[in-house]
Amino acid sequence: MSLTTAAAQAPTARASSVRTRTGAPATASAVTPAASPADARRHDLAAFLRSRRERLAPEQVGLPPTGRRRTPGLRREEVAQLAAVGVTWYTWLEQGRDIQVSTQVLDAVSRALLLDPSERAHLFTLAGAEDPAPVFECPSVTPSVRLVLEQLAPYPAGVVNTRYDILAYNAQYTAIVGDLDALAPEDRNLMWLAFTPSRFREVLVDHETERDVIVARFRAAMADHGSEPGWKALVTRLQKASPDFDAAWRRHDVARPGNGLKRFLVPGVGMLHCEYTNFWLGPRMGSRMITYTPRDERTRELMNLLPNKL
Repeated sequence: MSLTTAAAQAPTARASSVRTRTGAPATASAVTPAASPADARRHDLAAFLRSRRERLAPEQVGLPPTGRRRTPGLRREEVAQLAAVGVTWYTWLEQGRDIQVSTQVLDAVSRALLLDPSERAHLFTLAGAEDPAPVFECPSVTPSVRLVLEQLAPYPAGVVNTRYDILAYNAQYTAIVGDLDALAPEDRNLMWLAFTPSRFREVLVDHETERDVIVARFRAAMADHGSEPGWKALVTRLQKASPDFDAAWRRHDVARPGNGLKRFLVPGVGMLHCEYTNFWLGPRMGSRMITYTPRDERTRELMNLLPNKL
C-alpha cells in the first residue's frame, strides 16, 4: 500500500456466532501564545496547497512550458489563473491568512491542482467547509450481512464503517480483536485498539507499520466527516491516549482504502498469514465487510482452531 503524503497537515445480535455492536504562572515575556485551532488549520491548509502546487508541471495542466524554473511546480499566479481567482487572494490563501473561502472557490482550486478524491476531501476539511458533494453512508447491518458473516467460518470477518467502528463480526474475528462485549462501546474501534493496549495490538505482528496505514486511511475518510463531533472526539481521545498516534496524525499521510496482507500471532493457535479483502456494503465507500482468508495451507489448517462460538 502506498501512502500519499500531504505536506500540511451498529444494530441487533446474531445468536451464536455473529455479534453486532450495540504550576506557577510564567511571566508574560516567557510565554509564547498558543496557536488557536483555526490558526493551526489555516497553517496546515497553506502547507498542503503549497505542496500540491509544487508537484505539478505546467504541461500537466495544459500550460506551455516556460523553460528552466528556479522552484519546482506551478507558480501561484498560474494556479490562480487556472482556478479563475485573483492572484492576491490565492497568495493570501497559501500564506494561511484569515480570509473567507467559498465552496465554489475550493472546488475550482481542487480542479486546478488536479487533486484526487482523498486530497480534495482533505482540502475541504482543512478549509473548514462542507464539500458540495459529500459522501453519505448507511451504518446498518442487515440480517443478510450477519448471515454471510456466519457462513464465512472458519475465516475471521467483521463489518466496520469509515470511522473504523466495529459494527458486526463472527466468532473467529474475536480471536483477532478480543472480547468486544467487555469493552465500552466507544472503544470498539480498530483505530483505538491499534494504538492502545488491546488483543488486536498484541496479535497483529506488524502493528507499527499497519497502524500507520490505518491512520492514513482514516485521515482520508475524515475529509468527508470533518464537522462531525464523533470523528473529532475520536481523534482527540487518541491524541491524548497515544503519543504514537499523535505523531502519525501530525504526518498528514492520506491513503485510499485497499486490500492487502496481515500476519496475526494468535495465542493457542499460531501464526496466521492472511489476505484481507474489503467488500463494500453500499454503492459508496461506507461500511464494509473485511474478510481474512488464508494465504497458505498451514494457515488454512490453523483457522479451524479459531473460536466457533461467541
